[in-house]
Amino acid sequence: MIYPVVKYGDPVLEKIAAPVTVFDEELKKLVDDMFESMYAAHGVGLAAPQIGISRRIAVIDITFKEDPNAKLVLINPEIIHKEGKQTQNEGCLSLPEFREPVSRARRATVRAQDATGKFFEVSGEDLLARAFQHEIDHLNGHLYIAHISGLKRDLIKRKVRKLVKAGEW
Repeated sequence: MIYPVVKYGDPVLEKIAAPVTVFDEELKKLVDDMFESMYAAHGVGLAAPQIGISRRIAVIDITFKEDPNAKLVLINPEIIHKEGKQTQNEGCLSLPEFREPVSRARRATVRAQDATGKFFEVSGEDLLARAFQHEIDHLNGHLYIAHISGLKRDLIKRKVRKLVKAGEW
């Protein structure tokens, strides 16, 4: 099932998502649906709050279906190590059409659970490290615009308000 992506302004995007405590078939189905929804929206990462579900689940595939082994499921993830710095243009499925340079760690290590509840650690750099940080921010109620200047953030918010008023958001 493809879920619609929730857009900026929806309160679910600003809440800290609830931890996952039950690892069952329903969770596995949700994870599959999240990958399907992410691909349909042409994204490389998706957090459950972005489809209106306030749970600590994120899916990532920076190869966008090119490498089936690159698919990552992060349940209850935490960043346990970061190093270096990179600044790249970043966008978000919940803020379509907007991109801004965002500074993030160049390398990141995440501790998470898989869909069966088993703990694991995974490290990534560059785009994968950025995806880890971006999706975990979502689980903590933050969007990438929290990492840009207040002036640019206000400009984006103003543009979104205009789009809402025009019925285009």
